[in-house]
Amino acid sequence: MAVNVHGITGKKRDYTSLPYSKVQAFSVETAGTFDLDAELDLWFSGLGKVRLEFKGQVDVRALSQLVAAYIL
Repeated sequence: MAVNVHGITGKKRDYTSLPYSKVQAFSVETAGTFDLDAELDLWFSGLGKVRLEFKGQVDVRALSQLVAAYIL
């Protein structure tokens, strides 16, 4: 499930379900020293690439291990 927040107030949200069975590949970009954001890119069969952006303290490595366990 991916949530996309829209607007200045963040009240408008778009919820999208993304099935593990359609994931063909993924990549992870971890947070740097000055940049605290991390990204997880997923490539879906028939859909293309979806980028999930995480702000602040998110253990994106643990998330990538979870994704790998389901798709590899």
